[in-house]
Amino acid sequence: MLKFYGYKQCGTCRKAEQFLQQAEIDYEFLDITENPPAVDELAAIVERANVSLNKLFNTSGVQYRELKIKEQLPALSSREILTILAGNGRLIKRPLITDGERASVGFDAEKFALIWG
Repeated sequence: MLKFYGYKQCGTCRKAEQFLQQAEIDYEFLDITENPPAVDELAAIVERANVSLNKLFNTSGVQYRELKIKEQLPALSSREILTILAGNGRLIKRPLITDGERASVGFDAEKFALIWG
């Protein structure tokens, strides 16, 4: 079963959920703000989704700007970045979806259909 890390008030997450529901794909919803993925799971998602670590950040989020993450990134190791993300789900781009073999970050209907459709 898919793990769907999202946030109920997120419009992008609602679109992704609607896609999965229409495709009749079962998933477990996990509130990313209350239960963010652990460091190791985030690392696996980055690898499975074939994205860079920087793509895991919700760059339009308030906390991203308030914490000045953009300015900190160049000096941080991969492990430090993963630790920051695992400690604050509001910094993570939503939704994160994984089945343990594949993963996606964010919602793009065409890419989503290729991965999960």
